[in-house]
Amino acid sequence: MKPKIAIFSLTSCEGCSLAILELEDHLLDILGAVEIVNFREGMTDRDWDIDIAFVDGAVSTPQDAKEIQHIREKSRVLVAIGACACLGGVNTLKNYQSESDYRRCVYGDMANYFPTTRAKPLSAIVKVDYELPGCPMVKEEFLEFVKCMLMGKVFRLPDSPVCVECKKRGNPCLYDQGIFCLGPVTRGGCSAICPTFGSKCEGCRGLISREGLAAAGVNIRETYNASVKDVMDDLRLYGAYQEGDLP
Repeated sequence: MKPKIAIFSLTSCEGCSLAILELEDHLLDILGAVEIVNFREGMTDRDWDIDIAFVDGAVSTPQDAKEIQHIREKSRVLVAIGACACLGGVNTLKNYQSESDYRRCVYGDMANYFPTTRAKPLSAIVKVDYELPGCPMVKEEFLEFVKCMLMGKVFRLPDSPVCVECKKRGNPCLYDQGIFCLGPVTRGGCSAICPTFGSKCEGCRGLISREGLAAAGVNIRETYNASVKDVMDDLRLYGAYQEGDLP
């Protein structure tokens, strides 16, 4: 019997779910090995007997919290996909503003019509078995994860920073050029796509380790005389570091 897969979206742009549809020929190969039973972006049928649930988006409303708890109850394996599901993502920016301000900015005169809560990653509400981070998630990493699950192999995220992949691609170091690149503290696996095209890494795959963050925090402040606020603002864009002061 084929494993039953479902894909869900909470508060997000749903770009990670759409990335699955963009797999095109690879998606046809996947469909030969699994049965997709619940996927609002791609089908109308619904089935709640789920082996592996992939969920993108943050928990940012009371309804999100109820929905992820229901998905968890119905799924044997739960996988968070994308920065919003893994870290809270850009949704967490509202956590640093007054509720009245962001409500008015987003909804205008209808500010009080929509329920909202502090934005959180899925792991703040339910047990998450695996995470596939990134904004959006890396499609190749999703394929590798599915293959591992089908073959009964252990899946592990890369344990090296973006800098390693940047060096392998021969990119000039943006950090050495005085640009506030977060590659030294961000988990690799994205093939350093942003620095390769001249943009600094903004940490969408989360921190590689707290120890690395501590070392980088000191280095950034000493080398570039950056304020703690500047460092924290960059780390918070995708919710990469949300609690306490920079080590």
